[in-house]
Amino acid sequence: MVLSAQDLVDFSPVYRCLHIYTALGAQDTFENYYRKQRKKQARLVLQPPSNMHETLDGYRRYFNQIVGFFVVEDHILHTTQRLVNRAYIDQLWELAVSKTMSALRTHSSYCSDPNLVLDLKNLLVLFADTLQGYGFPVNQYFDMLLEIRDQYGEILLKKWSGVFRYILDLDNYSAIPVSSEEEYMRVMGQFPFHDPELENQSFPKKFPFSEFVPKVYTQIKEFIYACLKFSEDLHLSSTEVDDMIRKSTNLLLTRTLSNCLQNVIKKQHVGLTELVQIIINTTHLERSCKFLEEFITNITNVPPETIHATKLYGTATFKDCRHAAEEEIYTKLNQKIDQFLQLADYDWMRAEHNGHASDYLVDLIAFLRSTFAVFTHLPGKVAQTACMSACKHLSTSLLQLLLDTEVKQITMGALKQFNMDIEECEHFARSGPVPGFQGDTLQLAFIDLRQLLDLFIQWDWSTYLADYGQPNCKYLRVNPTTALILLDKISRA
Repeated sequence: MVLSAQDLVDFSPVYRCLHIYTALGAQDTFENYYRKQRKKQARLVLQPPSNMHETLDGYRRYFNQIVGFFVVEDHILHTTQRLVNRAYIDQLWELAVSKTMSALRTHSSYCSDPNLVLDLKNLLVLFADTLQGYGFPVNQYFDMLLEIRDQYGEILLKKWSGVFRYILDLDNYSAIPVSSEEEYMRVMGQFPFHDPELENQSFPKKFPFSEFVPKVYTQIKEFIYACLKFSEDLHLSSTEVDDMIRKSTNLLLTRTLSNCLQNVIKKQHVGLTELVQIIINTTHLERSCKFLEEFITNITNVPPETIHATKLYGTATFKDCRHAAEEEIYTKLNQKIDQFLQLADYDWMRAEHNGHASDYLVDLIAFLRSTFAVFTHLPGKVAQTACMSACKHLSTSLLQLLLDTEVKQITMGALKQFNMDIEECEHFARSGPVPGFQGDTLQLAFIDLRQLLDLFIQWDWSTYLADYGQPNCKYLRVNPTTALILLDKISRA
């Protein structure tokens, strides 16, 4: 049984007073007194408690006393003549809307718990629907709900930032190994991945991505569900709900997840292997965006081809992260090369070479081989760029060793030892450490050094001087200034 205001409140004292004052011919006096007292009570009712934002009960008590006040006034309006009128109630209602909107803006801004904001939304919808049933205009409350929705979205983004950071921090950045059909299906149940070649492999086998891919994908879906919860009962069209979810998901991808990934990429302890795995992971997450589109479509029933439908443009996020990881790979490779070069301890005054490449360079080449072996799962262009970048940096750095102003003299024996190191580099370039290079493209990274050393070791100055300036000359890549600096050092030895 639904109880009415008449059942819950004893109105008889009001009716008796009204009857007595009317009999005495002083109805106006009672009307003025009643309205004045009720306005004072309204101001007390509309004053929120200072800690209202801390619990749902605080909001509930606040809304209940407002509903109670106006239900009583509505009952008085319909059961008496002239004691209150519509203009008086409308005036009180305008005051109530103004005060409650201000209180909600202030108190909801303190909230950082998405569940509490969701409960507040449900309470506010119930509050607005109840008073609308009594004929009070509540459009402003539903506008206010859209404001709270934006705040709820920001709180969710902050929460999921922590979730993503936790996932990325715990990841081992290694391909997921599975040793049974059960383990394989567990991963497949978390992430949409289809690879016939992997399916046909026997156990144990590995997915190409690490754990953070299915975990991040699952959390994106959880975020979408959280967004959907707020849109319920807001009297929004399915298109509006779909638009809201897609916009929020775009923010999650382009701002929250992007920042988390970029922070991981820039961390000092993240090595080349981890960066390679991040590139592979973001490639798979990018491909999964179409499945997220379908997921949103399934829960909103708004096809993505709808004219006004917002598209997920998170693919740009994963492309940007991939580019950042690629740049970091190039940087870290160069830093590693520099560390090896710091071990270079050339005796520039030696009489003869020792018959083999320097130990530090042999170790450096071994490092590069093992590193590029890890790059096999990378897109070809990335692996090729990394390899070419490393070779060019190595070539430039080796040339700087020769031109170092601290080195005043260089013997031919030292130069021949240096030449053996360059031959080791050229052998590495010829061996095809990364597939896809055309001809001797990779060897060209060392062409400046090769021509410079050939000129000095063969002492082929007549050819150099005769051909100088010709487009097809044998020593086209030998810079005259570089040649003079090295000639000066050798002449002093």
